[in-house]
Amino acid sequence: MNVIEQAADVLQKAKKVVFFTGAGISADSGIPTYREKLSGIWTGLDPRDLETAKAFRENPALVWGWYLWRRLRVAQAEPNAAHLAIPRMAHSQRQVSVITQNIDDLHERAGSSNVIHLHGSLAMPKCFACHRPAVVFPDQSAVPEEGARIEPPRCLRCNGRMRPAVVWYGEDLPSQSWKAAVLLVKDCDLLISVGTSGIVMPAAGLPDLALDSGASVIHVNKADVAMGEQKELMLIGAAAEVLPMLLEKISEGR
Repeated sequence: MNVIEQAADVLQKAKKVVFFTGAGISADSGIPTYREKLSGIWTGLDPRDLETAKAFRENPALVWGWYLWRRLRVAQAEPNAAHLAIPRMAHSQRQVSVITQNIDDLHERAGSSNVIHLHGSLAMPKCFACHRPAVVFPDQSAVPEEGARIEPPRCLRCNGRMRPAVVWYGEDLPSQSWKAAVLLVKDCDLLISVGTSGIVMPAAGLPDLALDSGASVIHVNKADVAMGEQKELMLIGAAAEVLPMLLEKISEGR
């Protein structure tokens, strides 16, 4: 039995499956990961330098323009075969949940419901001053490609600047989302970690938590990120190729 067949066998027997996804699953939809160099108007900038409250205070127009550009990229992207395979793995005898580090909505557009976003979402901004979410996404007539700097709109309640409702470096994860994720992982039979770097904490600790709770872990990544544990399997390859293959295997076994 090869490793994909072993993974399919573990998945076939699991009743509660959690998919834990990172930037790698959306890369095949054309959304760049943080390790990729920026192009166009963003050439020379490091995404990590734009992902802080300090950067927003110092240059809110630059950071807002960057996020409008990212929001446009997500709107133009389509869910790929990996996103589409996940909801198809659920059935009456198998509960499938999704926890993602991504701030796009590709899981939802692929048909997954009740997705837990650990790092927030691009869907709706919030106020930098009072932290309250926007009622609707502010109308923006400026096109991000026309210039990197776009002044953020103002909060209708306190007149503070609107910021993306995402988790920046140095900020805590949303407590409700994190608690919900931990409960799901502790209660699952199988965690499938897809396209995650295993670096950004505390989210990167979820596979360890699953193993400690008695679950099996399947990693899907272009690089070997396994920790060498007994109940661990490593599937090396692009998520958009590996997950449909896994779906096909369990479909054959029904």
